[in-house]
Amino acid sequence: MKNLFVNIKGDAFGGITAGIVALPLALAFGVSSGLGPTAGLYGAIFISFFAALFGGTSTQISGPTAPMTAVSMVIIAGIIATNDGDIEKALPVILTVFLLAGLMQIGLGILGLGKYIRYIPYPVVSGFMTAIGVIILLTQILPSLGYYPKEDEAFVEQFKPQAEEVILDNILKDEAGEGILVLEDFKETIRRAEAISQEDILKESQTLAAKDASGAYGAIKVLPRALKHINWLELILALGTIFIIYGFKRITKAVPSTLVALIVMSGIAVGFGLNYRPIEEIPSGLPIPNLEIFTSFKLSSVTPYIFTALTLSLLGAIDSLLTSVVADNMTKTKHKPNKELVGQGIGNSIAAVFGGIPGAGATIRTVVNITSGGKTKLSGMIAGIMLLIILLGLGPIASQIPAAVLAGILITVGIGVMDYKGLKAIPSLPKDVKFGPIKFSMEVLIMLVVLFLSTFWNLVYAVGIGLVIASLMFMKKIGDLTAERSDVKSLLKEKAWADELNFPANLKEEVFIKHIKGPLFFGSTSEFQQLAKQIPDTAKAVIIRTGRMQYMDQSGLYAMEDVLVDLEKNGISVLLVGLLKQPRYMMERIDIIPDLIPKEHLFDNFKDCIKWIKANIQDDQQ
Repeated sequence: MKNLFVNIKGDAFGGITAGIVALPLALAFGVSSGLGPTAGLYGAIFISFFAALFGGTSTQISGPTAPMTAVSMVIIAGIIATNDGDIEKALPVILTVFLLAGLMQIGLGILGLGKYIRYIPYPVVSGFMTAIGVIILLTQILPSLGYYPKEDEAFVEQFKPQAEEVILDNILKDEAGEGILVLEDFKETIRRAEAISQEDILKESQTLAAKDASGAYGAIKVLPRALKHINWLELILALGTIFIIYGFKRITKAVPSTLVALIVMSGIAVGFGLNYRPIEEIPSGLPIPNLEIFTSFKLSSVTPYIFTALTLSLLGAIDSLLTSVVADNMTKTKHKPNKELVGQGIGNSIAAVFGGIPGAGATIRTVVNITSGGKTKLSGMIAGIMLLIILLGLGPIASQIPAAVLAGILITVGIGVMDYKGLKAIPSLPKDVKFGPIKFSMEVLIMLVVLFLSTFWNLVYAVGIGLVIASLMFMKKIGDLTAERSDVKSLLKEKAWADELNFPANLKEEVFIKHIKGPLFFGSTSEFQQLAKQIPDTAKAVIIRTGRMQYMDQSGLYAMEDVLVDLEKNGISVLLVGLLKQPRYMMERIDIIPDLIPKEHLFDNFKDCIKWIKANIQDDQQ
């Protein structure tokens, strides 16, 4: 904190510039999430300020990001759907989930797990990021065409029979909960059913229609209808926004092209009095905490979303720490990952209390901050204050921004967030897996699985499945490589080691020598278990040289036990030479030593083992 004001001029300029860049994105992400532009702005204000104040990356600018918004959008839509489409009823639960995700981030930082985030495989991250881009693109096509499923009367009409079923089902559930649903008397049920108005049915139908058209798959489903009902003004506003964003970058990058597009297209729409669709009204005045999070808290309403909150917190952690690495490379500094997670968690927790959507470290905004002169935490705090000033002073003006303009901004975000580096590498990656006659790259498969499952099914489960596949394939590859290097396969064709060249020739039929080079683990157990079967019938003793067996896992331990049991049944003595600390500890835990191998059969070196052999093993040929 003592160095907070050493670069006031640079930090002020960096923070103000980053705040201006963040404004259109915050509004756009808020609209995209389903909670409205205010939620995006509140998220940007509080996360930017508090993540900078308590975080571990001096130049980081935080706020709503594309990945966090995409996951939040799914969470919000799901919770609203379970609350009969009533956003006011669903809001406390939504914000509680966001608060829980923030608290979990703080927990991850306190537990020191920040340094492990880097172990998430690249194909999983690549597939997920590309999926985020695809989801944003698909979901923003409809508003850019000026098509809103809830307002398409013919489309909504299809859901009226289902809406009536849902309403009746809710009545029966309510009566069951109140204890008045009995078979003998349906009078109350009939009375409540008769009280259902056409307005109630229409509202429920609109909710079902919006749900059916939500997400990437829903957008594709209703796209043919949208193309038949294009609002050309909205489409022109969206296309104009996209054109300015890409075109203005060619002129200069000193001024954010996103902000230029927002001002120019909004100015045209307002100045010419066009009949466009504005975003939701942004309330003026200071943000107010949503105390319903605490006053109406019910554990049962949040329990189903605990895993979702954990996923959101992990995603925010990954998103933030990747940006921290970018900041480190630009500033030649070193961030503190665990402190950064605590800062992000505090920012997300406070944002949730005030009704903001969650966020993370934002790469573009961080780069803008650094290139504009930001060097300390003060820059991120100033960015948050800048957005608060804009909210207080320009809230009513910002409410006039066309929805199609924000849709155009989000389309460029969707295009930009895709991992083109990973996509370009697909043809060149080695085809390391064979399935029948088809050979393919496992890394490409993982990326595509995550991409398609994230886009068309569930972001949370897709990442989990991707991690499981990647982990299993990594284990197999390492297992194969280690087993190959450990040389446990050629049991009868091993070369004698230097100290074995003088082994008594008359005992070579009675004594079998086995080398284990490398760890004995799950990847090499099947080959090791062939040991007992390949020992000559003439053998009276087996020397297992374990001086190069640095590690033994549980699979290797039980494989060793099985082999030793078989050898004991056949009356063959087993001698271990050079047994190291970790394998010995494992073998003593389950009493292999001394039950199957007496301590007098353990030797520090081969020379001592030979003395025992000469003293105890006789040549049958004599």
